[in-house]
Amino acid sequence: MGNFHISKRKTLAWYTAWAIRGCAILLALLVCAVVTTALTGEDPIAVYKTMFSGAFGTPRKLWTLGQNIAILLCVSLAVTPAFKMRFWNVGGEGQILIGGLATAACMILLGDKLPNWLLILIMLLCACGAGALWGMIPAIFKAKWNTNETLFTLMMNYVATQLVAYFVIVWEVPKGAGKIGIINQTTESGWLPQVGPSKYFLNILVVAVLTMLMYLYLSRSKQGYEISVVGESERTARYVGIKVSRVIVRTMAISGALCGLAGLLLVGGTDHTITTTIADGRGFTAVMVAWLAKFNPLSMVFTSFLLVFLDRGASEISTIFGLNHAFGDILTGIILFFIIGSEFFITYELKFRKHTKEVGSHVV
Repeated sequence: MGNFHISKRKTLAWYTAWAIRGCAILLALLVCAVVTTALTGEDPIAVYKTMFSGAFGTPRKLWTLGQNIAILLCVSLAVTPAFKMRFWNVGGEGQILIGGLATAACMILLGDKLPNWLLILIMLLCACGAGALWGMIPAIFKAKWNTNETLFTLMMNYVATQLVAYFVIVWEVPKGAGKIGIINQTTESGWLPQVGPSKYFLNILVVAVLTMLMYLYLSRSKQGYEISVVGESERTARYVGIKVSRVIVRTMAISGALCGLAGLLLVGGTDHTITTTIADGRGFTAVMVAWLAKFNPLSMVFTSFLLVFLDRGASEISTIFGLNHAFGDILTGIILFFIIGSEFFITYELKFRKHTKEVGSHVV
């Protein structure tokens, strides 16, 4: 008889790793086809076509797909430095909300008092500043008193949600409506300008530039090196002279500021209003994006696309085939299960070995 043991692989070539992921996706689609036929009796090929149609069917759907990818990617880039430092920031949701709230406040309070270019500049500073502050609060407590950052950032999400809920009532239009509605609908004060063929193009362009900057920051800068060292071992970081507390606070300020920027892009760029649900769970989804991409900003483009594509495809399946939305989520879950599972085979390998037994002086 034989047995096996698990050992860590040497680093695979990038094309080999992506080939393993590709095989995992093909297997996932095969399993999804079987599940679809068994549970609904629908043609799985038609279901897959519907998923693609939901994402790419019309120019409007294509731009919406790009917008959703851009915002999710922006939040994923934001949480990546903190996670690479092993600071478990699950407060992206609250940091987006607080950045969006700061943006809405500027639009409402200063909308008719400043030229639009100056108003947008102030919105940018306030959104990023508010997000940075929201990220720094748990970072300071972690650095000074070693508090649990996961619980702290999670609780900050609830505080941000209630702050937004409070100001929605303060600014509601009309009174008693329970919502703000479109801010500055007639004057468009504070609305980000449309660049290119769609109102979503500016958001996509900003996040594309941000992706390259974050890649260079993490892989080429001194601060990126410090983040990596702190993530590997705080003791080692202190030994080589890195001020760990400063790195923690600085990194979370950057993380929060970028989440605040996502809030600005949502409120000032596309939605032009603020609600408690404007973040739409992206703060948590971004954690999965960052982990799947192994904190590589360039790989996050693909993982963000995959998750947004699956979500939009699931919605389209529910609409076209009249199925419960949960069925689309089942297919999404199966595909993600295979993709996450493939990471195991990229990182580790199974080695089989045979038992030997001695008979007299002979080995069999």
